[in-house]
Amino acid sequence: MTDIDDLLAMSRRELMHELRRGHPIDPSQLDDSEYRGISLGLPRFVERLTWKKFKKVFHRDPSSGVLRGWNVRIEQDGLDRPWVPMMRDGEPRTFGHFCVVPSNGHAPAGCEAALLLDYGSAGNGRLDPVRPLRDPVVAVHAGRCDLLLGWSYVDLGFAKVGTPSFFSLERDGPLSHVASAPRH
Repeated sequence: MTDIDDLLAMSRRELMHELRRGHPIDPSQLDDSEYRGISLGLPRFVERLTWKKFKKVFHRDPSSGVLRGWNVRIEQDGLDRPWVPMMRDGEPRTFGHFCVVPSNGHAPAGCEAALLLDYGSAGNGRLDPVRPLRDPVVAVHAGRCDLLLGWSYVDLGFAKVGTPSFFSLERDGPLSHVASAPRH
């Protein structure tokens, strides 16, 4: 059975194969949960400029019923250390807000089983570099949501441009903080 160590050892080609053979996720299983994220497939120099560890948070908005989420910046102190959020004014530093939607033909070929994290519909500013990003996400194991695999591509409207950025998500626990949606 594939685990996080297996994903960490995979090439980008192997990660794409794993993504395409991944399993659908019942969106309700993501409601009000947090996941430890690890960037996969990026060259080390890119990871040093960006991040290796992060957190993805999912929250079902009780008033609208929309499943939305955001990323949390995490201290970059090694995968063997706890995921400690970076703080600003006493709250976790968040970025890259997204809405969770069915792929409905918007995911690249072979990723039809994926849910889509859509950064363009979550209120990120027009000039925010995450706005055109989309992340198809699948469960690594059928019927379970403890280990997820995702990949990022840029949706230009007229074309989808793949990135070398894959990521794993391991369930970390229940929602601990609700971030306000961006207002632009």
